[in-house]
Amino acid sequence: MAGINAHNRVHGREPFILKRSEAYIGVLIDDLVNKGTDEPYRMFTSRAEHRILLRQDNADLRLTPLGYALGLASEERMELVRAKERQTTEVVDTLKSFAIEPAEINGLLTELGSATITEKTRAINLLRRPNIELATLTGVLPGLTLALAPYGPEALEQAVILVKYETYIEKENQQAIRAAELENFVIQGRLDYKAMPALSHEAREKLLRVQPETIGQAARISGVSPADISVLMVYLGR
Repeated sequence: MAGINAHNRVHGREPFILKRSEAYIGVLIDDLVNKGTDEPYRMFTSRAEHRILLRQDNADLRLTPLGYALGLASEERMELVRAKERQTTEVVDTLKSFAIEPAEINGLLTELGSATITEKTRAINLLRRPNIELATLTGVLPGLTLALAPYGPEALEQAVILVKYETYIEKENQQAIRAAELENFVIQGRLDYKAMPALSHEAREKLLRVQPETIGQAARISGVSPADISVLMVYLGR
């Protein structure tokens, strides 16, 4: 699916522009083109509002389909990404279905200072606990070790990250979608920046001077941070 979407973007069905939620270079280019700079620009991760999505572990999943559609990544490389995606999904499904009896795990939970269970539970529920890693579970559950044996370390790592940070990743995805929807959302004349104490002093000053027409334009004003944009979105009820 990612490959199909990338192909559509590259071949004109969507503008081929790396988004701020897709790559750090997308953030860098967007800042340089739209915000402008009065001094040398350095790429700080703090400039990216979607850092949870722009992780090192998923860089291949984010960018290889685009590189493949442009002819920059080989079929072999693309197949490795497809395999990682498939395996990650299968690992998560295995964790969702693998049942654990209290007698199998309560000894370990007590040792770790984690709450014991009173009825059968799924491996994914225990993995969501902050003090339990996948290796912790496989160390005492031979059946789980056997079930995960076919999968490589990258797929296992990706699956664990998706499970442990599922809520945060989903929230970040929703914020990215919402930001895209608000790109052309008209705000001129609708907001009283002086009545927003949560705005930074610099942002309030710049917004009053520029009077941006849209959220997208406001986001590109130098001195208006992602946090300030979030404040505007709250006041807009979005």
